Amino acid sequence: MHKISFPLMGDYEIPAYFLLKHTFKDEIISPPPITNKTIELGTKYSPDFVCTPFKYTLGTMIESIEKGADTLIQMGGGCRYGYYAELQEKILEDLGYNITLINLVTKGKTDIIRICELLKKSGLKYSELKAIYYGFIAIKMVKYMDHIDDYIRENIGFEIEKGAFESLKFEMLNKFKKVKHYYQLRKLYNHYKREFSKIPVHKPDNCLKIGIIGELYTIMEPFSNYYLEKELAKNHIEVKRFTNVDYLLFEKGKVIKKYLKYVREYIKYKMGADAADNIARTKYLCEAGYDGIIHIKSSFCTPEIGAMPIINKIASKYEVPVLFFSFDSNTSETGIKTRLEAFYDMLEMRKDK
Repeated sequence: MHKISFPLMGDYEIPAYFLLKHTFKDEIISPPPITNKTIELGTKYSPDFVCTPFKYTLGTMIESIEKGADTLIQMGGGCRYGYYAELQEKILEDLGYNITLINLVTKGKTDIIRICELLKKSGLKYSELKAIYYGFIAIKMVKYMDHIDDYIRENIGFEIEKGAFESLKFEMLNKFKKVKHYYQLRKLYNHYKREFSKIPVHKPDNCLKIGIIGELYTIMEPFSNYYLEKELAKNHIEVKRFTNVDYLLFEKGKVIKKYLKYVREYIKYKMGADAADNIARTKYLCEAGYDGIIHIKSSFCTPEIGAMPIINKIASKYEVPVLFFSFDSNTSETGIKTRLEAFYDMLEMRKDK
C-alpha cells in the first residue's frame, strides 16, 4: 500500500485530504504544520534565487517523506512555479528519497488524460467515480470556506468577544472534515453562515479599510506572511482580499479579459501569475474608497516585481497609500510588525484629517 501526502497551503489541507481520502484506497498522510524547520529545510536544499513558495513546498515534502510518505501530489501554478515539480523531484532524488511525485498542473493547465496515466503508472489504487463525486464535494467545500473567510476578514477586527470568530471557524472546519455527502456539507455551511452572522461586532461606518493584493501563495499561506491579516484585525481594520482557491480555479479565467480592459491605460497584456489581476485590483480599491493597500509577495517573484511600479503609479494617482512587503526565509517578523504599525498610524492620521 502506498502512502500519499501533499504540500500545505492554509486551511486548504482539509478539502485536499478529504478528496484524497475518499478517492484513493492507499493511506493518506496529512502533512505536518509549517514551522521554522519547514522553511529551513526548504531553503537548505533549494537554489538560492528560487521563489519562497518553492522552498516552503519542498520543506513540506521532505517532512511528509520523513513521516512515511512515498508518493507526493503537487500542484503547479501559472508562473515559474508551474515548472518546479520536476526540479523538486530531482532534488528529492539527489537527497536519496525514493518517491513518486505526481504534478496535477503543468504550465498552468490540467490534463486529465495525463494525470490518469501518471496515476496508473504509479500503481495507486483509486476509483474514478469516487474521484468525480468527492471532487465535486471538495470543490464546494473550498467555495464555502472562501465565502466564510471573506465575511470573517471584514468583521473579525470588530468582534466584541475576542476569539469568537476563530473559535467558530475551528469548529466548522472540524465538522467539514467529517462530512459524508454533499447535502450534509451544504447543511453545515448554511448553519455556520447563520452562526457567524450572529457574532456580535461593533463596527463603525467609517472604519479603516485595507485591501491586500499580491502573489498567491504568500497571500494564502498565513505562516509565510507572518499572519499579517491577524495583525491588521488587532487594529480594528476591515480587510479585503481577492485571491483564494475558488478564484484561481473558477473565476480567474473568466475575468482576466475584463481586468485588462479595465486597466488598458497601464497594461496591454497578461504579465504572468496574478500580476495583471493585482494591477486591476489596485485601481478598483482606489476607486472604491479604501484607505490603504498592502502588496505582499515572495522574494524573487518576477511577475509581481514587474507589477509593483504600475501599482505604485496607480496608487499615487489616486493618492492612496500602498505598502510593499517581500517575504523570504530571512524576513524579520519584528520589522514586519513595525512597518505595519507605522502604516496604520499614518492611515489613522489621514482619516482624522
